[in-house]
Amino acid sequence: MNDRDSDILIIGGGHNGLVCAAYLAAAGLKVRVLERRSVVGGAAVTEEFVPGFRNSVASYTVSLLNPQVIADLRLAQHGLRVVERPYANFLPLPDGRAFRLGGERTQDEVAQWSARDAQRLPEYYAMLERVVVVLRELMTRTPPNVSDRFVLADWLASLSVAKQLKHLDMRGRRDLLDLFTKSAGEMLDQWFESEPLKAVLGWDSVVGNFASPYTPGSAYVLLHHVFGEVNGKSGVWGHAIGGMGAITQAMAKECAARGVVVETGADVAQLLVEGGTAVGVALADGREFRAGTVVSNLNPKLLYTKLVEPDVLDDDTAQRIEGYRCGSGTFRMNVALSELPDFNAAPGSALQPHHQSGILIGPSLRYFEQAYFDAKSKEHNAGWARAPIVELVISSTLDDTLAPPGQHVASLFCQHVHPEVDGGWDAHRETVANLMIDTVDTYAPNFRASVLGYQALSPLDLERTFGLVGGDIFHGSLGLDQLFSARPLLGQGNYRGALPGLYLCGSGTHPGGGVTGLPGRNAAREILRDLRRGPRP
Repeated sequence: MNDRDSDILIIGGGHNGLVCAAYLAAAGLKVRVLERRSVVGGAAVTEEFVPGFRNSVASYTVSLLNPQVIADLRLAQHGLRVVERPYANFLPLPDGRAFRLGGERTQDEVAQWSARDAQRLPEYYAMLERVVVVLRELMTRTPPNVSDRFVLADWLASLSVAKQLKHLDMRGRRDLLDLFTKSAGEMLDQWFESEPLKAVLGWDSVVGNFASPYTPGSAYVLLHHVFGEVNGKSGVWGHAIGGMGAITQAMAKECAARGVVVETGADVAQLLVEGGTAVGVALADGREFRAGTVVSNLNPKLLYTKLVEPDVLDDDTAQRIEGYRCGSGTFRMNVALSELPDFNAAPGSALQPHHQSGILIGPSLRYFEQAYFDAKSKEHNAGWARAPIVELVISSTLDDTLAPPGQHVASLFCQHVHPEVDGGWDAHRETVANLMIDTVDTYAPNFRASVLGYQALSPLDLERTFGLVGGDIFHGSLGLDQLFSARPLLGQGNYRGALPGLYLCGSGTHPGGGVTGLPGRNAAREILRDLRRGPRP
């Protein structure tokens, strides 16, 4: 097909592509979504990985999904239901003790380790909330663009940002500066003294971030993970019944209701450019689709280096996109279990509240740092931590639709591994998978024996399957040079791509990664503004 039968073409049916499509279709536009895989959802999908066992195979937990997106796309009416964890985190320790964070007994739990920390914890949360209230609003805004010419809309956007920041008093502005520039380790060391508390809080700074918790800027990655809410409760994490695919399937239902055409098995091979303007796409099977507007939900590096002919981009853009940093140090596993883990620190394989929380293997910030140093240096092996960090989420303890009766599925989110290992990931995948299982088994000695099967996804597998370049779950590192107006590059921070007719709506745009839906929503607003169509989100 080579005729123009759509107003809008969206490359990639991940959650942001679906969100963008739904908003554009609501304005009466004819929208077509092209998805390479056989199922929409991108990295937010639920799939069978061992016969009889289903799981959220990549993205695996809910908090950052924007409440306005949930309401506007009628996700609850389409069956989405999110349940909360009984408490946030369970941290088994090498000495046989355990630390629990979240829930009504948090203060008492923290006080067992440090009375000072228990006293300071509410103040720490209040500090984060003061900053988050302002930044949560900015996440829904289009960043002011930085271009070679004066544009009134960009100037007004800058003024809008300034007005939002004025809501912070001097103390709040200092806190904001700390969170954007300091390391999470430095900040947490200033606040607290107990290692278990700092480990649980600092985990958010290395999730999907190939860095030490003492790397400057890692405090922002921590902040990025506390923006969310579940069922109106700020900072809470939960589980979507049916897995993360329940979110994107609900989005797909709303897209269908609004007339969006979603085509799976549609592998886009090239962006079609005529006269310097994006006019459509060519598929790997030879078909062509044309439209007045093309929107990319891909990692910007993948878009510009694989789908765009090199001579189409100016030299500076081409050079800088080559330097766009991707790679999150993540090794992802889905594991089928015959029984629940029996932890030394909390004996018993019968269901207990800690089985329903985020179970963290990694006792201290220094442990996190060493894991990064091991993987980065490749001093001890081809490129992974000798003692890795593992977050274990046993989703079937909250959702019995995922596993046969009496059995369970677990997500293992593991850090740190180098995005590119010596000898290639295909040669080392099983070695690292066994290391991750052994790491959990050290704290729960029945774990290895309970494993019925697993799926292991190296950074290379995440890139091949989901388009996560270097395994980067955020579509680009969340460094200061790749945030806000500079995401993905200065001059493209307002969702408008390097060419006329090309827009960006993925996690490589503001406000970044996570299953938020906000890049898709924000991009739709700018597209509708340019097309002079409404209603605009």
